[in-house]
Amino acid sequence: MQISAEAFGFAPFLAVAYALAVRNDAPTRAQLAAAAAALALLFFAFATELQQLATHTFLWAHLLQNVVLAEWAPALLVLALPARVGNRVRVPMLAALPVWVGTYAVWHLPWAYDYALRHQHSLLHVEHATYLLAGIALWWPVVHGRESAGAKAAYVFAAFVLASPIGLLLALIPRAIYSFYVHAPRTWGPRPLEDQQIAGVTMALEQAAVFFAVFAAYLLRFAREEQRDPELFGLELRREVLRRR
Repeated sequence: MQISAEAFGFAPFLAVAYALAVRNDAPTRAQLAAAAAALALLFFAFATELQQLATHTFLWAHLLQNVVLAEWAPALLVLALPARVGNRVRVPMLAALPVWVGTYAVWHLPWAYDYALRHQHSLLHVEHATYLLAGIALWWPVVHGRESAGAKAAYVFAAFVLASPIGLLLALIPRAIYSFYVHAPRTWGPRPLEDQQIAGVTMALEQAAVFFAVFAAYLLRFAREEQRDPELFGLELRREVLRRR
C-alpha cells in the first residue's frame, strides 16, 4: 500500500498548528471532535488504498482526495477553532471565493492535472497544499466572518454555482480528457470515460449536498433574524415612549 507524504506531513503539521492556536482558548468537545475528524479524513485519503488508486488508476479516487482537501477537511478545521481564535483573522469573502474557485479550475485543466500526476514527488504535493489552503480560506468567513447570515448564504450559493460546472463538464464531455488516466493500467473497474463520468457526477452531487446544506442553514438563520428584528424594533419603540412619559 502506497502512503503519501500528505499523511505524515499535512496531518502532523495541522495537529501541532491547531494545538498552538488553541493553547490559550480551550476548545469545546465538539471542536476537538471536528479537528480529529479532519485529521482522520486526511489519513483516510492518503494512507489507505485510496492513495494507490488515485495516483495510479482511477480519476474518481483522485477527485475524492481533492474534495477532502478542498472542502471537507478545511471546513472541519475551521469549525474546530474557538470563536476567539477565529475572530483574530479576517478573510474577506471577495478574496477567498475567487482564490478557491481559481485553485479548483486551474488544477483541473488537463495539462496541469496530467503534469502534476507525472511529477508526484514535487508538483502534486504543491497541488494538494493549495487545495487545503484555498479550502480554509473559503470556509473561514462562513464560520468566523462578521457578515450577516444573508451574506453568508449568498456567498455559499455563489461558491456552489461557480464550482459545480467543473464536475458537470467532466460528466458530460464525451471523451476522457486526462491522458494519465487514459493510459493507466487497469485490470478492473470502469474504463477511462466511465471513470471520468463517475468522478464528475460524484463531485457535482457532493457539492450540491454540502453547499446546499450550509446555504439552507444560513438562509433559515437569515429568515429568523428578519422576523426577530421588527419585534425588537417595536419593543425599543415602546420603551422610548414610556420613558418620555
